[in-house]
Amino acid sequence: MAAGQNTRLGILLMIATSVVFAAQDGISRHLAGEYNVFMVVMVRYWFFAAFVIAVAGRKAGGIVNAARTTQPFVQTFRALLLITEICVMVVSFTLLGLVESHAVFTCYPLLVAALSGPVLGEKVGWRRWTAIGVGFLGVLIILRPGIGVFRIEALIPLLSAFLFALYGLLTRYAARKDSAATSFFWTGTVGAVGMTLVGMWFWEPMSAPDWGWMALLCVTGATGHFTLIKCYEVAEASAVQPFAYFQLVFASAVGLLVFGEVLQLNVMFGAGLIVAAGIFTLWRERMRAR
Repeated sequence: MAAGQNTRLGILLMIATSVVFAAQDGISRHLAGEYNVFMVVMVRYWFFAAFVIAVAGRKAGGIVNAARTTQPFVQTFRALLLITEICVMVVSFTLLGLVESHAVFTCYPLLVAALSGPVLGEKVGWRRWTAIGVGFLGVLIILRPGIGVFRIEALIPLLSAFLFALYGLLTRYAARKDSAATSFFWTGTVGAVGMTLVGMWFWEPMSAPDWGWMALLCVTGATGHFTLIKCYEVAEASAVQPFAYFQLVFASAVGLLVFGEVLQLNVMFGAGLIVAAGIFTLWRERMRAR
């Protein structure tokens, strides 16, 4: 089926992707609480790279075609940005928990909108700037600066959101010359090399049960990317992207039910503002595209 012709299936796949990634975040929090973050992300990327290479090998032109690019420095920088963002976010899970980390991280579409002007030269109108302002008001409500004791750790998921937004913008920039398959291939392979160069220095013995969790982490990562690819194959990105916010709901549920985290009123209200502003921004982009 041609892309954009089955929005209902695309929405279901995006929700399924959100469930899988929320489970992945829960497993990451468990493993990073027991072992070094760099080692956990390194092993996860080994499996991700194998998945990317397998996907590339099944497409026309194979691995050679997938790896072909005229902008290797951009692709390399993208991949290194993503592994840095993942490490920062997993650290945030261990320090703040899933609920608060994801509540702040949901502002990344607003950061994409704010940075699209200086990075890509896109015009950002007053409506989207207003939505960005509302979204960051939500971030301030969550972080509560000046009320009680402000924890510097609360800025970690905000840094992760900034890195992911920059990664997303560079992905859009790379898409002007490279296919999605090429960007996907570089993301997995360069990321695996980069994480190995760092993670091999932090290797720790892992118990048999935790190797089971590590295997499940790798499987959820590959499954999530597979369903996400299929989602964008059957539906327009602008139609399904708002449903990616379900990951906040599912990840928060994992934090509350599995790790005993507490959902505070300011986090719930601030996250609501961020999500509303983000959905409005996505809607404005869809209107401009039309």
